[in-house]
Amino acid sequence: MAFLSRALPLAALLGAGQGLAAQGVRASEYQVKAVFLFNFAQFVDWPAEAFPAADTPLVICVLGNDPFGDALDQTVRDERLGSRPFQVRRYQSVDEIKTCHILFINRSEGARPEAILAGLNQRAILTVSDADGFAQRGGMIRFVTDRNRIRLQLNLAATEAAHLTISSKLLRVAEIVRRTGS
Repeated sequence: MAFLSRALPLAALLGAGQGLAAQGVRASEYQVKAVFLFNFAQFVDWPAEAFPAADTPLVICVLGNDPFGDALDQTVRDERLGSRPFQVRRYQSVDEIKTCHILFINRSEGARPEAILAGLNQRAILTVSDADGFAQRGGMIRFVTDRNRIRLQLNLAATEAAHLTISSKLLRVAEIVRRTGS
């Protein structure tokens, strides 16, 4: 799986479930989502203060029960974004989160995103979940499974509020959504 994570660009990942099956590899839903999380790092720019030094690790976090097993750890093992190594951290509470750049919020936790997102205080953290309505309720990226494919919904206002810049390559493959009530 680590080889596949390096070899597949984001656009190809949108059909990853079928593409991997065609190659004789049957990836689980969360193996594919782990590859997406890894690849998001290439398509998002964080403000300079998010990384105190040039070699500060890029930290991918999981909030709540971890649906990835070891897939996320395997995907980022020995990977770098420039001089930055990747790290994976797991948390049970938003209050525990100190350093995090990409936060996957478990579906069960994502059912109440307003409280979680308020706890992040608009920090420069890319928030991702597969919970229903996540992007419309203030999250940044929602994984949507549709006919064995993973699509992305992206809340551009939420990314801008956190001072994250999203690459046009990612914007082209995502459905842009607005927060409900705005």
